[in-house]
Amino acid sequence: MAHIACRQLYKTYDHKTAVLQPFDLDIADGEFIVLLGPSGCGKSTLLRMIAGLEDISGGELHIGGAVVNDLPARARNVAMVFQNYALYPHMTVYDNIAFGLRRLQVPGDEIDRRVREVAAILSLDALLGRKPRAMSGGQQQRTAIARAMIKTPQVFLFDEPLSNLDAKLRAQLRADIKRLHRRLRTTTLYVTHDQLEAMTLADRVVLMKGGHIEQIGTPTELYNHPRTLFAAGFIGTPAMNFIDGVIDREGARTQLICAGYRWPLVSPRFAALASGTRVVFGLRPNHLRVATAQDRQDGSASHGLACAIDLVELLGAEALISFQCGELSLSALLPANAANSVAQVGQRLSLAFDEEHIHLFDAENGLALAANR
Repeated sequence: MAHIACRQLYKTYDHKTAVLQPFDLDIADGEFIVLLGPSGCGKSTLLRMIAGLEDISGGELHIGGAVVNDLPARARNVAMVFQNYALYPHMTVYDNIAFGLRRLQVPGDEIDRRVREVAAILSLDALLGRKPRAMSGGQQQRTAIARAMIKTPQVFLFDEPLSNLDAKLRAQLRADIKRLHRRLRTTTLYVTHDQLEAMTLADRVVLMKGGHIEQIGTPTELYNHPRTLFAAGFIGTPAMNFIDGVIDREGARTQLICAGYRWPLVSPRFAALASGTRVVFGLRPNHLRVATAQDRQDGSASHGLACAIDLVELLGAEALISFQCGELSLSALLPANAANSVAQVGQRLSLAFDEEHIHLFDAENGLALAANR
């Protein structure tokens, strides 16, 4: 296991095209870090630089306290699991797993012991005699993980390993990878564009955009306290609702004018907002609810809106309601039983929300204006 440190690390092609902006990142020994972001944000490039498969244009990369910029991949003691499995089709599962140890000329009895130990951890015991073509995608990917794991590397690197699998297999392998890390505590970097994988696997998420780090934090921190409009929109399924608005202050009273509504803001976290400030109001679909008589009685109905239902999607225990609020398309995630009783396409519906769930971002630079605590 090893601590990883990136110091002003960056990558350019032809000394012109910057793929990875200079950045600093510290990964603790035994930590599980997920690099998350859209295609082209630089996350796979960073992973390949750490693996030694891409040259480093500048800065320093430390693994286990040593600068490894000029070390070849084979000398870095890292193991990488690829999206396409990269198994030898003519070899059995046993031989694929044992391949790296045989190249290192490890004694045969030691290879056999370690292969069977790793196979037991990943439930491959009964498959050791099979070849890749006779296995499912999930079994092939577990074999690729076992081949990486058997070398007991300092660092595990995963490059979108679940992208080629169906939803059920992805869920199963996510659990397998989580259990594996809990058992081995090997420093792990995992690249994905799927925020569900990031939220379920990571100790910390590194959200990337345009070759730089947008936000770093635990999954809970990124979900509850996004620092930018991009982070708020990228994290969370279904995606956060956004509406343009403006702050209006009259004496001690603060209001948010949004989509024709005036919503009072009484929390101290909004006290410093100046009148006339242009904002983007954000609210997660699961924080909307059908307005009740109690909402109207206690005043929280003032934090609400009326809408025309456009689409109802049943997701099991919940239903995703898409609706029109003027020219805006928004969504609410409601309990399925409530949605079935009140949500019909074309019907108008009154929804309410609590002030504590409001996110506000600067309309100019996209930065969070008031921390959501």
